[in-house]
Order: sequence, then C-alpha cells, then structure tokens
Amino acid sequence: MSKSSRKSIVASFGLLSAELENKLADDPQPAPAAPSPRVGAGVVGAAHRAIDDIRAERDRLKAIVEAGGGAILDLDPALIDPSPYPDRLADDDATDFETFKRSIESEGQKVPVQVRRHPSFQGRYQVVYGHRRWRAAKELGRTVRALEVDISDLDLVVAQGIENANRQDLTWIERTLFASRMDDAGIKARNIYAALSIADAELARMRSVYRAVPADVIEAIGRAPKIGRPRWIEFAKTIASDPGSLAMVRQVLAEASDGVSVSDQRFQQAFEAIKPSSRPPENSNELADTAGKKLGAWKISPKELRISADGPLGLEFVKFVGKELPALIERFSRERKG
Repeated sequence: MSKSSRKSIVASFGLLSAELENKLADDPQPAPAAPSPRVGAGVVGAAHRAIDDIRAERDRLKAIVEAGGGAILDLDPALIDPSPYPDRLADDDATDFETFKRSIESEGQKVPVQVRRHPSFQGRYQVVYGHRRWRAAKELGRTVRALEVDISDLDLVVAQGIENANRQDLTWIERTLFASRMDDAGIKARNIYAALSIADAELARMRSVYRAVPADVIEAIGRAPKIGRPRWIEFAKTIASDPGSLAMVRQVLAEASDGVSVSDQRFQQAFEAIKPSSRPPENSNELADTAGKKLGAWKISPKELRISADGPLGLEFVKFVGKELPALIERFSRERKG
C-alpha cells in the first residue's frame, strides 16, 4: 500500500483517536478510591494496551501524512465517476441537496473531494468520498477541487465507511446496505466495526437484515428516514420466515414506484403486504354443483388457490375451470383497468 493510500484511510482513524484522546484529557475522571471488584486487571491492561496502540498508530500515520502524498487537483467533474460502492440511496426530497448546492455556488467548495485514478479507464477518476460535492460541481458546471490518492478497492470502502461514521444524515438502512457491500468486498468484520463505528452486535443485526432482504428490495424502498432498526429487523424476520413473500414485496414496490409515494410509505406498503396479521387465514371449502353433488374442494391462501377434484365429475369441473382461465384473466384485467 502506498503512502497516499494510508493517508486517505488510516489518517482518519488517527483523527478519530486524537479526538478521543483530547476528550479524555479535557475531562479526566477521578480515580476510584479502591479497585472495583467487578473489573479484572486483565481487562484494565487490555484497555490500556488498546489506547497505546491507537496512539502509536496515530503518531505513525501523522508522520506518513506529513511526509507528503496525494495532490490537490481542479478536475472536470465529467471525468469523475462515482464510487463502485455507493453509500447513499435516492432522496425523496431534493430540497436539502438544492440548499447544499446553492451554498457551494455562493461560498465555493471549502473541502476537496477525494478521488483515485480509475482502475480501468485511463484519464478518469473515481470518487472515494465527497459524492454530493462532486454532484453539485457537476450540476453547477464548475470544476471540482479534489485530493488524488492511490487506494485499492478494499481500502476504498473502508475509507468511505470512516467518512460516513461522522455523518448524521445517513439512515440506518443506508449504513446497513453499505456494511453489506463491505461484506461482499471481503472486508473483515473488525474493519467494518471500525469503519462504521459499530460493535459486533450491531453488525450482527445489520447482517440479519441484508441477508434476508435483497439489495434490490432495499434500493426500491429507499432511504426510509423514519424507519429505524427495529422495524427493518421485523421486516427481515418476516421475509426470512417465508421466502415466498419476496415476490409479493417486489410486486407491491413495483406498483408503488408508479405513484408518488415516498420511501417511508413504500416500506410501510411492502411490510403491510406480508405481515402475518394482515394475511387472511387459509380457507377450505367444499365444491358442489347446483344439485348438491360433490365436485371436490378449494383452498385459498395469500399466494395460491388450490382446487382438488372428487371423482369423474370433479375432474370434468377442473378441466372446465382450466379452459375458462383465459376468459377470467381478460375479465380481471378489464375490471382492474376500469
């Protein structure tokens, strides 16, 4: 890994650790009168070693940063592509971005975006982070200030994660989807913890969601800013208990995309369609002709209708239903359009 690569990633770790150390220095805690019997010496020693490791790493990274690496460029935004690992979902309301763009227009770009050379196309770049600044410059028709760094794919997603850790506007599901992309990229769990500033229990909860809910479904729902972790977990559990419910979710989302619903509403519509309490119980009823002669039975569930035949007359009825299906579909389509 090059110096500039380390600068782009772990320097952020150094800044975070420096902030932590400064807080500890500014707000020292008085030592307890006597050692707590609940905390073993091994735990205290491990904590001290962890802090020492952070300080040593920060000092080492500071030396690397001060040694140089990376260059500030003014780039045509048309030569820049987004990160191959997007960390944002589409906004329902463009007002916030428009306000942000106006501030760039009036005050200029204060902070450079971070880019790397495109690994596949000469003369092009990819955003490491700073997508909104890049997009604003592109829409304003002006160059974008950028810090060029040498960084690998795996390090790129970690760098984005570190940047995202301090951003308040990312929703829980956006962070979860980004954790999924880091997982897919082969990032080790301990690096995902560090990149997103989460504990192992939180990553386990995120995994329970993105392993049950495919990325295309999450993207179709969107940011869902009012939908927090508990409801996403419940949604994932419902899908995991009945994988066939995904077809129903996708159908609901496809229909919702034709309307004006926002992401919170799309989530609610998808969830309501598969919630166990909203599913009608299976009904089984006997089938008989007008003379009362038994033909068989029918059973309906949320996803299917079954007709079983009883005897030759029942088989004849089933064949009759099969022949009538095209006409029923045509009638269904007419009524639905009407």
